[in-house]
Amino acid sequence: MYRIDTVYIGGTFQPAHGREELLLLNPTTEAPMGVLVLADEEDARRAVASAVGAFPTWSRSGRQERMDLLNALAEAVRRRADDLTEATILEYGGPIEQARWRAGLAANNFLAAATLLEDYAFTRRINEVEVVAQAVGVATHIVPWNSVYNAISVKMAGALAAGCPVVVKPSEYSAWQVQLFTECLHAAGAPAGVVNVVNGRGVVAGQALAAHPDVCKISFTGSTPVGKSILRTAAERMARVTLELGGKSPTIVMDDADLAKAAALALSIGYANNGQACIAGTRILVPRARVDAFCEALRVAMRDVVPGDPRIARTTLGPLVNHRQYDRVQAYIRKGLEEGARLVTGGPGRPEGITRGYFVQPTIFADVTNDMTIAREEIFGPVLCVIAYDDDDHAVAIANDTPYGLHAYIIGQDMGRARAIADRVDAGRVAINALTHEPLAPFGGFKQSGVGREYGAFGIEAHLELKAVIGAARS
Repeated sequence: MYRIDTVYIGGTFQPAHGREELLLLNPTTEAPMGVLVLADEEDARRAVASAVGAFPTWSRSGRQERMDLLNALAEAVRRRADDLTEATILEYGGPIEQARWRAGLAANNFLAAATLLEDYAFTRRINEVEVVAQAVGVATHIVPWNSVYNAISVKMAGALAAGCPVVVKPSEYSAWQVQLFTECLHAAGAPAGVVNVVNGRGVVAGQALAAHPDVCKISFTGSTPVGKSILRTAAERMARVTLELGGKSPTIVMDDADLAKAAALALSIGYANNGQACIAGTRILVPRARVDAFCEALRVAMRDVVPGDPRIARTTLGPLVNHRQYDRVQAYIRKGLEEGARLVTGGPGRPEGITRGYFVQPTIFADVTNDMTIAREEIFGPVLCVIAYDDDDHAVAIANDTPYGLHAYIIGQDMGRARAIADRVDAGRVAINALTHEPLAPFGGFKQSGVGREYGAFGIEAHLELKAVIGAARS
């Protein structure tokens, strides 16, 4: 078993001030695998003080210095790609191919920011006014357990490119992944205080960081209720916030879709990341006349959904992150049955042949109406709902009848109609006939799915303030 009892502050690994210990279990086997000594409020305060001390120098650093650090971060992550992949399999239960992709994605986030910096306009001229973009200040990044490398790297890349020192508060359920990633950050040679990492509970270390008067920017990825709490805390001092929150994304299957291909894609979209993805298309909207045929296509496509040991190459669905999440998802499955939804496949309990680990049967409900609990609330597990619609207008109405608006998907052959539907769906991203990621495009949500955008130039801009200097424009 590993033991992690340090925080990363001022360019060094230091003993955590906190004393509470958290036993971490392997989600595949339920066996103990490590202990994390949780950071506390004092650790959070020391980390902020370190970042405050680094701000005057880093905020005035040159473009090349920032690019050099971002490139060094990418290279450090790439050198440890195998270790990072192994940690994701061990600690999170991520299937091996997905785990390998996530390590590469983190390196690419740093590289993308470095490339953008080459010609990013920190100053612009409007007539006789010079508009200057300057670093907002110390940034706190609070990230979840379901995609920790990506979440840390994309937020940090934008902040460092903008000139902001960073304090990262990751989920305590990603302790080993964070430890290895922090070692990568250290190896890249960031100036002391520019990058700091404290791993503790959100209600302790996270709250201390969100409320700290010297934190000028908060970027949070996680649940909508916690995001609302952070927003209220930040409002007291008008700290800038970016919130990437929950989702209940629709997958609209058009009436001209090839049902076999649509079913396979819908399952990939819905069960991505073991079902623990804020962008998962968990509400599958299907033309009423084609529901039965589509459910049969889903049953056939389910043959390619393979729950099991994430180390085995053919596995496509690993366990949930912990027992608490397992119990939560099981409760939603029971709720769906209680509310009268028809079980197409799956149901309560573990998949057949699996006797241990936090595995959930990949479950699909039909005869779901959009007012049912399983259609309204984010389950964060491999549970999908098939909802019937009458025409394109009805599909759009159902898709938008949700407090969320993070992502949406459209599957069909008539690209003109698909594009017209995409224009009417309220979501930060809409993918047509695909489950792809563009790291330079903005990512964030409408409505209660968040505030602001990440990725690409948008992640840099989220860490900048604009100043107009009037009457002093340089020639």
